Amino acid sequence: MSDSQDDLEELREEKMQELRERKQQESGDAEAQEARRQQAEAQKKAVLRQHLTDGARKRLNSVKMSKPEFGEQAEQQIVAIAQRGQLGEKIDEEKMKALLKELKPDDKSFNVRRR
Repeated sequence: MSDSQDDLEELREEKMQELRERKQQESGDAEAQEARRQQAEAQKKAVLRQHLTDGARKRLNSVKMSKPEFGEQAEQQIVAIAQRGQLGEKIDEEKMKALLKELKPDDKSFNVRRR
């Protein structure tokens, strides 16, 4: 009986070690993913800083504060345009207004007529 208890204890110890290793590996993957996300965010901010004037950057920040998803979409659009090399000069506040208006989905209006 002592032999089977030793085997059982050994199996438990092996399983615990496997679980510890798996957990350690998963935490390492999460850390690497977080590092990549932070690096991408830093690159995005650098591109925006390079291609936007102060007024345009303030306007974009105010849009992000009021509508985070729309602000994020606008940022990604600007970064994509900049990476394709389609920006000849910095985007000023007037160009930012035009870009935001272009990206804004059309308001759907409903006319209800009563008879």
